[in-house]
Amino acid sequence: MRRSAVALLGQRARRRWLHLIVGGALFMPFWMVGTLVMGPLLDDGGMFTGGLGVQFGAYAVALPLVAVAALFPLARPMSVAAARALCGVPADRFADGPARGREAKARTAGWFALHLGAGALISGATLALPPFAVSLMALPFSPSLRASELGRFWGLDRPWWAWAALPAGLLMLLALAAVAAATGALLAREAPRLLGPSPADRLAAAERRAAEAESRNRLARELHDSVGHALSAVTLQAGAARRVLDGGDGADLAFVREALTAIEETTRRTVGELDWVLGLLRRDEDTGGGETGEGSGPGPGPGLDALEALVRGAGPKVALAVSGDLAPVPEALSREAYRIVQEGLTNAARHAGGEPVAVRLDARTEELEITMENPLPARPPVARPNGGRGLRGITERARLLGGTAEAGPADGVWRLAVRIPR
Repeated sequence: MRRSAVALLGQRARRRWLHLIVGGALFMPFWMVGTLVMGPLLDDGGMFTGGLGVQFGAYAVALPLVAVAALFPLARPMSVAAARALCGVPADRFADGPARGREAKARTAGWFALHLGAGALISGATLALPPFAVSLMALPFSPSLRASELGRFWGLDRPWWAWAALPAGLLMLLALAAVAAATGALLAREAPRLLGPSPADRLAAAERRAAEAESRNRLARELHDSVGHALSAVTLQAGAARRVLDGGDGADLAFVREALTAIEETTRRTVGELDWVLGLLRRDEDTGGGETGEGSGPGPGPGLDALEALVRGAGPKVALAVSGDLAPVPEALSREAYRIVQEGLTNAARHAGGEPVAVRLDARTEELEITMENPLPARPPVARPNGGRGLRGITERARLLGGTAEAGPADGVWRLAVRIPR
């Protein structure tokens, strides 16, 4: 008994009933258009004075209009929002955004017609049946009602027979609740099928997830390259300065001053780069991960024009050689090349054991070639517990720009070679 009461009048049933009434309210403008069409055709009164023929004829005219209205882009998002809130269906079973493709639009039209059409019938019954049922149940207690046209029509003008109106009215109300609950359950069952994601929606969702993952990977690479290089360079310079100072009174103060200057420049530059990356994060949060217009976010990251400062901050054992003019290099390629050199220097600082590092850039051909070499250390470096991400990030950067990256020992040196089309 309790389970039946919950099924008919529980919270979920009430919410679905409300969902149907919302559909009935949305159906009203279409029904009014239908009455304007059917009234003159049947010559049977106006909008509210016509007979059942006008009313049901208007209903039949309104349903195709509802299906046509569902072809507008706003129809599916509005339907999904209402169904998510009121149908009791898991939110992940619905599609997001406007319908894409003929199949998705047809399913949306079917849902819209089902929701509004069923909602119109349930709303009409909800408005008309309860007052009538209450009047019936009041007949045994009101002689004036028994003597009215209602009592005489139903043959309930006799007191002993009027008591039959009491259970009849209750049954009407229960029948209304049962029909509303069954109709709401029907809509809840059909909602995922008609408003669920189509193949085009699944493809669009996969593309969005891929774009979000790529954006996160890009920011992770920027943070790794910028902060990782700065920490490695600062550690290297500070260690060298400490060893010089530990030499006693004959310490090379000029070398210490140079090391401290390099630390200062590296940290200042890294703070600026960190601000740029955090600006990208804030911009993605403000725009929901979408694209922004020009000038709406922080300026671009460092490029090849800042390469000399990068090499200078890496220490005196790093030599830079440039062949060709780097000015015509496109801005995006310039930024990525800077990051590649930066990560290469970080990798050398961690694993080269203080050996000299040679950095060469060749921009004389249709490809930008970046080569970095350092002698293999006498003692192999200690492997990191979880492996490094630097070389993987270099490979990802080069691949995104249509280039290649190779790294490994060759002829007694560790060589990193990157080629990227210009």
